Amino acid sequence: MQWFFRHFARLPLAWLHALGIAIGWLVYWSSGSYAARMRENITRSGLCASPEAYRRLLRAAIGEAGKSVLELPAVWLRPYEQVLQLVCKVEGWSQVEELARDGRGILFLTPHLGCFEISSLFIASHMPITILYRPPKLRWTEPPMLAGRGRGQVSMAPTDLKGVKALLKALKHGQSAGILPDQVPGKGEGVWADFFGRSAYTMTLVQRLQHSTGAAIVLVFAERLPGGRGYDLWFEPLAEALPQDAAQAARALNAAVEELARRNPAQYLWSYNRYKSPKGAQ
Repeated sequence: MQWFFRHFARLPLAWLHALGIAIGWLVYWSSGSYAARMRENITRSGLCASPEAYRRLLRAAIGEAGKSVLELPAVWLRPYEQVLQLVCKVEGWSQVEELARDGRGILFLTPHLGCFEISSLFIASHMPITILYRPPKLRWTEPPMLAGRGRGQVSMAPTDLKGVKALLKALKHGQSAGILPDQVPGKGEGVWADFFGRSAYTMTLVQRLQHSTGAAIVLVFAERLPGGRGYDLWFEPLAEALPQDAAQAARALNAAVEELARRNPAQYLWSYNRYKSPKGAQ
């Protein structure tokens, strides 16, 4: 499979995205549980005003999910400068630079939306960033993932106590950190909060890091452009700090992710099991 990654990295992004659409449909038709979860998540999101709107979103989301897999070789294994050249437009970066000049730590939140893999690589070309990551279930993907993500000024931190301490240290020193805010946390690490009209177990780590360090929160969306033209990056600081109450903070966090996803719902990863209940989480 590493051979697959190395050789596919050389293909034009437009080819990878075209192949990704085919892979998306292949996975959709070959996995009943995958397809059912995607259909249920889209149906219950409340985003579709009609059956035709639902069908359009489902078809687009299937293709975008496939693109998110086939673009990984290009993002992880191409030379760093070539990866940065895939970024076509950047909005909101001046606000990030202003926060950095104030000496505040910056907590970047990249939901399962668009090409979230490229966001940290762009940030790391401008400032140090510590990224929290969960080791993948497919162990063979970990070496290329760590090699691909850990470039520029990136430091990788696993999802354990040591990793959380690394994020805390970076933010207290006025540096930046990155988290997937819609990743399901483990037992005792989250609270239940509404997300697209359903109760989802939501991490409290973002709120705790902000209130411990005074860090600013910035949402990031790397929008996938049609035709394999590249990506537009959007940086949006939260106007207010998250509430002190954990449940209220979780709902505010989910609402911010919802707002971002509504701009391009096809690029949200609806196949992700966002509503699962971690073992022991009542």
